[in-house]
Amino acid sequence: MAVQGPIVITGASSGIGAACAQYLDALGCTVWAGVRNAQDGEALTRLASSRLRVLMLDVTDPASIEAACKMLAEATRDTGLGGLVNNAGISVAGPLELLPLPEVRTQFEVNVIGVLAVTQALLPLLRRARGRIVNISSIAGLAATPFLGAYCSSKFALEAMSDALRLELAPWGISVSLVEPGAIRSQIWQRATMSATRTLGGVEPEALALYAQPLSRMQEVMAAAAARAIPAEVVARVVAVALTVARPRARYLVGTDARFRAMLKWILPDRAQDRLLAWFLGLPHRG
Repeated sequence: MAVQGPIVITGASSGIGAACAQYLDALGCTVWAGVRNAQDGEALTRLASSRLRVLMLDVTDPASIEAACKMLAEATRDTGLGGLVNNAGISVAGPLELLPLPEVRTQFEVNVIGVLAVTQALLPLLRRARGRIVNISSIAGLAATPFLGAYCSSKFALEAMSDALRLELAPWGISVSLVEPGAIRSQIWQRATMSATRTLGGVEPEALALYAQPLSRMQEVMAAAAARAIPAEVVARVVAVALTVARPRARYLVGTDARFRAMLKWILPDRAQDRLLAWFLGLPHRG
């Protein structure tokens, strides 16, 4: 089954978004790749066919969303949109106790509010073609990890929002699928580390000292996970399935680590999971 109409991908400048844009373009789809700056768009077009079109889009900026929507409405007036891949996302890392609230708000503005804003704006075009929505979540949307609490919370919210949308949009034949990867080779984690360094740099030394040892261990674990991460192209192939298969699933777990973590979530009591995760991360644990 082919996608009926063009596909919009947010956050297509790198990582999963760029991989999705390139893979779907190679399949012969018309792709609108959402980026925030022209340089990223130029870099992307050099790796794709002439079908791929760059869409300037900042999911946190209402004016940017409105302008993109007008452009898409004009370009797809005869077809509507065949798909929307909500991929744009950031990761704010650090102990929840120490995170500045503006950083947490930004986390939700991008990963949750931005997804809903773009979806709301493009639903008339999706409805016209009975298009599909694919939201890029994470295993972090099913099972939380310490020191990634803000990121995990945003992905939990995305999961709930997607479940509600799936039911609400079913009468129009618009499917909503979640893709839940584990560790992926992407710049998001390097950016998260840099963001954490910057964010926590303003924290009082006495407060930061409370978490110094577990934070150091967490960085080691994340570095090891990054070394084992699977390519973003693996996620792109799953996204293509969700957009084209006759009966798309509600959820697609991607990666051995994601499936293993989900299995533990389903079979172990919460306290047992806490102890296992604390042991794996080398964290002190009482309870």
